[in-house]
Amino acid sequence: MLQDVTLFGVLAIAIGAIPGAVSRYYLTEFCKRAIGTNFPYGTFIINFTGCLLMGFFFTLFKGIKGFPPEIDLLVRTGFLGSYTTFSTYGYDTFTLWRNGKQGTSIFYWAGSAILAVVGIILGGYLGHLFVK
Repeated sequence: MLQDVTLFGVLAIAIGAIPGAVSRYYLTEFCKRAIGTNFPYGTFIINFTGCLLMGFFFTLFKGIKGFPPEIDLLVRTGFLGSYTTFSTYGYDTFTLWRNGKQGTSIFYWAGSAILAVVGIILGGYLGHLFVK
């Protein structure tokens, strides 16, 4: 079931998404120049910091009574959602585990990583069919 989000909530998501995506781009480029391209350092750092921030803001926002849900949408869904969806993946894995669904959590954790690579390979193959 979809969560009801007000127009202000949708705008909050959109406003948060812009700096999240721009931050991801510039941090990735910075890492390429500063550290090199032998390893995807930018993505690695972004995934970790996105998860760190997701955990921090989830705990902070849930711990403050009456906290405006639009701020949560702006930061977690908008900014972090465009900064890295990996933070949501980490949060969903943790939530399944915390809710006593350890088997499902492990399946989701491993299955998502495996299917992501399979999806890249399959998508590349399908795209190649259109190029020929």
